Amino acid sequence: MLLYLSLLLAVILLGFIFDFLNGFHDSANAIAASVSTRVLAPRSAVLLAAGFNLLGALSSTEVAKMVGSGLVAPDHVDQITLVAALLAAISWDIITWYWGLPTSSSHALLSGLVGAGIATGGLGIILWGSLGKILLALVLSPLIGFGLGFLLMFSLNRLPVQVTAVFSKLQIVSAMALAFSHGSNDAQKTMGIIALSLFSYGLLPSLSVPLWVMLLSATAMALGTGFGGWRASKTLGMRLAHLRPIHGFAAESSSAAVILINSYLGLPISTTHVIGSAVIGVGAAKRLKAVRWGVGRQIALNWALTLPACAAIAWLICTLLLRWL
Repeated sequence: MLLYLSLLLAVILLGFIFDFLNGFHDSANAIAASVSTRVLAPRSAVLLAAGFNLLGALSSTEVAKMVGSGLVAPDHVDQITLVAALLAAISWDIITWYWGLPTSSSHALLSGLVGAGIATGGLGIILWGSLGKILLALVLSPLIGFGLGFLLMFSLNRLPVQVTAVFSKLQIVSAMALAFSHGSNDAQKTMGIIALSLFSYGLLPSLSVPLWVMLLSATAMALGTGFGGWRASKTLGMRLAHLRPIHGFAAESSSAAVILINSYLGLPISTTHVIGSAVIGVGAAKRLKAVRWGVGRQIALNWALTLPACAAIAWLICTLLLRWL
């Protein structure tokens, strides 16, 4: 009993650490374009992102419920499964942060949960129907982000030059919307993991998210965002394409719309995928040569590696923990 209580506390602690790192790592999503266009100073952008990440994280629990009950069968998950999933995702976040790569914390956590679930109960523990919906959303969301970014920028390019000056102000609003949407999707993933842990331990009669779990996850992400993630932000905001305020507004608005719709539908997606693709779409609307496609391919390769790498790491950690404990 003491062992399982210790593991429950470990899940809560690791969940806090993961959300902190997620905010630290993925703060680039909300501030990269604004800092790149010099609309906001880095410190101001980070504080804005932290505040609206916090508000977004408290906005709903639909994504949390999907993570907690839509990937693996809740009745067949134990604390070891969740510890392994979180350790794998945290390890991957630290590795990619060190190298300045804007990887997906969402992919890391979701694939880690699948890998650890397979180690716990085999392939039968996976809820393939829900997993298919999530994978489809993960694949389609960046494509839609690219398309919306391209179309919005294509339309804005037809505005008179005098009008484009207002986008220095409008981009602040779009940065707020993007930060809010980031919190509404990313922070809820950890809420789902902690809620699943409490349910598995028997402290919750059904898979719901207590208020204190919402506050814990939201605060951790806001604190992480407050410390910033400038390495990945530099890659997204400066190396993919040269942006002006009108481009930043188009990229941020397109990304926020895609993320908020998926949050409303309860689908966990990669905010990093979406904003990166929207930046590429906006750059392509200027001219194809405006996009540094080599950097985009490097980021895409890193994203593609996340799913199998984190699943494998989580499977290995879970297998070792099950053998030792």
